[in-house]
Amino acid sequence: MERTGTTRRRALFAGGAAAAAALTGCSSPDESGPRRATTRSESTETVLRRRSTELSAALLRRYDAVLTAHPALAARLSPLRAEVVRHVEALAPTGSPPLPGNSPAPSASRPPSSPSSPAPAASGPARPGPSSAASPAAPPVPADAGAAVRDLAAAERTTADAHTAALSSAPPEYARLLASVAAAGAVHAYLLTEGSR
Repeated sequence: MERTGTTRRRALFAGGAAAAAALTGCSSPDESGPRRATTRSESTETVLRRRSTELSAALLRRYDAVLTAHPALAARLSPLRAEVVRHVEALAPTGSPPLPGNSPAPSASRPPSSPSSPAPAASGPARPGPSSAASPAAPPVPADAGAAVRDLAAAERTTADAHTAALSSAPPEYARLLASVAAAGAVHAYLLTEGSR
């Protein structure tokens, strides 16, 4: 009887030891857990960076199109456009090449194009990086300068709202950058709206 009890205890002990070993075996690749989480976080940030860069690059194309259509607005719009260029560069994924043709606004560096020729802003500084295979077409611009500025203000607001919406899924450091860019966009929209009255 005592021998049976001892045998049971040994069996339980051996089973417990085997279970402990199995648990230890399962948790030993625990190092890969944080590493996997980091990789996942980095890829999430990269996806967010690409999306945010594309949004700001589209805004930059709009600035270039307005400046090409209304060169008289250069003094007013060029400082805001320069900030948008900096936003595109700051938001871009790490290791992205700098914006090609990071030059002054189109109207400041070359004469406006004739209506029959394509807007030069459709290529060059509008490109966010290697992810864009072909240069997107320049957005349409109202013939009235005031309406063009109001459209630009609306685009600034839309872009700022999109950056704000991305905050919840952004890693902390990138979220701070997005919040800063969104706040700057809201200020731009205000300046454009107030100035067009």
